[in-house]
Amino acid sequence: MKQHIAHIAMVVDDYDEAIRFYTEKLNFDLIEDTSISETKRWVLVRPKGGECCLLLAKAAGDEQKNRIGNQTGGRVFLFLYTDDFWRDYNDLLAKGVNFAREPKEESYGIVAVFEDLYGNLWDLLQPSLHHV
Repeated sequence: MKQHIAHIAMVVDDYDEAIRFYTEKLNFDLIEDTSISETKRWVLVRPKGGECCLLLAKAAGDEQKNRIGNQTGGRVFLFLYTDDFWRDYNDLLAKGVNFAREPKEESYGIVAVFEDLYGNLWDLLQPSLHHV
């Protein structure tokens, strides 16, 4: 048996601003942007070379709108692994991405916490060789 996670839904306020952030600031690829109805689109983005996609889902109703930017109650939500921490860290800084926690050497690798456009927390992480 083989299984994998294909998509992770992320509640967003606006499709187009979310697409711009993920493709222009984080250098993700836009995999699909298909209109489903007048108000709903199927929007997939993913890191270059990655397999799992983010499904950007526009919030519908107050309950979903209240979750934008805090889908995990203030914990780090997603983990973006990189093969070159300093290249990506400096690129994100140059593009105005806000870091909530500065880079730190840990036993498992180099890590810093950044915020997406809505405030969700992400780890930017280059794992050490024995944690890959």
